[in-house]
Amino acid sequence: MAEGNDGGGQVSCMDRFQSYLRTTKGRILAAEIVLCVIVFICYAASAYGGYTAVSICEAVFTSIFFVVYMMEFDKQFTVVHWPWSDLFRAVVGAVLFLITSLITIIKHGDGASIAGGVFGLCVGIIYAYDSYLCIDVLKRAKHSRANTVPPNDV
Repeated sequence: MAEGNDGGGQVSCMDRFQSYLRTTKGRILAAEIVLCVIVFICYAASAYGGYTAVSICEAVFTSIFFVVYMMEFDKQFTVVHWPWSDLFRAVVGAVLFLITSLITIIKHGDGASIAGGVFGLCVGIIYAYDSYLCIDVLKRAKHSRANTVPPNDV
């Protein structure tokens, strides 16, 4: 019989979501997703909607990493080095958002594109902070030392 959560050790998806949102990484990823959606709406509403692809792609990539970390797939699927992948995602997001936001603020005088540029600068700064935290995680990661002692049977 299929039974609900009766203390059998199964945690619901909503419980994982709520507990992951209480962590610093969870809040940062959620803020990145929300701001990417806001930037997308602003760029889509402007007369120059050419930069919507950046916000869509970064929102999708960030959502994937949010689900991976929330469901703890990073501990189960060890083929991918998740901290390095997360660092790459955050650095690319920061650079893309900072460049496209500065371009839209400087070149286009449309109100919606300027608002999207301002929100884009904010999310670019958050991506840069996220990449700083990823570097900190990579620095603290314990690596096993290589065996420098030659084997005895040589």
